[in-house]
Order: sequence, then C-alpha cells, then structure tokens
Amino acid sequence: MTNNPTVDAAGTAEVDGTAEVDGSIGIFDSGVGGLTVLRQIQAVMPHENLLYFADQAHVPYGPRPDGEVQRFSLEISRFLIKHGAKIIIVACNTASAAALNYLRSAMAEVAFVGMEPAIKPGAGETQHGRVGVLATVGTFDSQRYASLMTRFARKVTVYEDPCLGLVEQIEAGELDSPETKRILNDALIPMSGENVDTLVLGCTHYPFVLPLIKQLAGPGVSVIDPAPAVARQTRRVLGERNLLIRSDSRGTLTSFTSGDPENFANSIRKLLGFQMPVSQAIWKSGTLTIS
Repeated sequence: MTNNPTVDAAGTAEVDGTAEVDGSIGIFDSGVGGLTVLRQIQAVMPHENLLYFADQAHVPYGPRPDGEVQRFSLEISRFLIKHGAKIIIVACNTASAAALNYLRSAMAEVAFVGMEPAIKPGAGETQHGRVGVLATVGTFDSQRYASLMTRFARKVTVYEDPCLGLVEQIEAGELDSPETKRILNDALIPMSGENVDTLVLGCTHYPFVLPLIKQLAGPGVSVIDPAPAVARQTRRVLGERNLLIRSDSRGTLTSFTSGDPENFANSIRKLLGFQMPVSQAIWKSGTLTIS
C-alpha cells in the first residue's frame, strides 16, 4: 500500500501513517464548497470532531496556477495538523487535482482523502452515452482529470462547462439569483440539446445549487454529487487506521477562515442551517497565524 488515501472515481483508497483517535477530521476548501463534504461526513460519522478551513482570502482556486494552489494546500494542511487533525480531506476538486500528489510527497505521514469528478459513475449511469461535467477550469486542465477521461470515458461522449462565475455566486450566497440561473442555463441548455442525461458535479461548491441544477436540467437528467461517497470513504480510511472515535457524544465543530469570520459564520447558517464557531486565520509571508 502507498501513503495517503485519495478518493477516485472507483471509490478506492490506500492508507498509511499514524494519528490520534480523538483528533479531528480536517477539511479544507477555497471557501464554502467543502461544507457540502462536511455535511455528509457529519451525517455518516456524527460522533467525529470536525475541523474546517476556508481559504476565502484566495477563493476561487480554479484560475490559479498549480504551484500557487500547492503552496496554499501545504500550509493549510500543516495548520490543520497543528490544530489536531488526524486525517485531512481535500474538499476541493481544484486543490485535489493540483496539489494532492504534492501533499502526499511532502507529508507522507498524513492520511489524505481527495476529490475527483465522478467520471466512472457517470459513464456507468448514462443511458444515452452522453455525460455532462460541471467543474472548474483548474480541474478540467489537470492531469488527474485527463487520466479519468482516458480510463473511464472512452465509450461515452463528455460535454464540459466550467460555469465561470458560479463559485463566486455561491460564495456570495446567491443560490437562486438571476445571474446564477444565467450561468447554469448557459452550461445546461447546450448539454440538453446534445441529449445529455447524466451530470457530474466536479466542484464541491456546486451541490449548494443542486435544486436549481435539477430544476433547469429537467426530470430526465441524473445528477451525481460525490460528497456522500467521500464521507463513506473517509469512514473506511479511519476504520482501517483504527482512528474512528470511541464516543457516544456528538462531535465538535470548529472552523477557520482566511476571510471575514462573521460573513463565513453567516454562510454556514444559511447553507447548513446550524451555527459553527468561526475563527480567523491570517496569511503572513506564506504562513497562517490566528488573528
């Protein structure tokens, strides 16, 4: 087995390393998108402590160079470990594509679970051999995505759209605004014209507009959100490492943002329907400190 697990389209992982059972599941994203993963992890493992980091000072990651995303991801991972993370979920497709291999090399003792667009499940589910993928530019341009296409999309036609501006709309809480509808219509109408019957969400932000996506795509289109599979995979990884928490108490929820903590707390309440303590972490000369 190799160090550090990553979820792939087949839902597999490999693990190694050591950590504390009572530590937290560390989760990070460029912003609120990874909360879709946190929500599923909490549902599957309600007794686990969850530690979330939103790098809102740098959102979105999609247009950024790989090297920049790698530097951010490494420092955030170090920050999460420092604050008690026993495993790290890279709850961002762009960061997984750009930085996961880099993280595995730089932090070989740490277990990681990463994101990948569900190309394989999408190819298996389509009835017409036509799959739509909604993801960021960074994900589409990555070697990891190209590998998924080579392995699993040879017998289907894939239509791609980066939904430019959608991450920013979701970060602003605009889940059903005219601009959000326009962005999604621009992506989905051409796919509908090509008889796409399966949509893959390749960005963790996008499930927050899942009701709108389903409404605009129509009843005949299946939509695949990878977050539930990531939660199950996280549980499996922790179980293999004997790191599942031994408690009947509800796990704690803690979060940090490199943006505005009050705004992020408001976003959590709006998107998840509950409150979570939020602290601010500030980037200084490439490192994170608590304000």
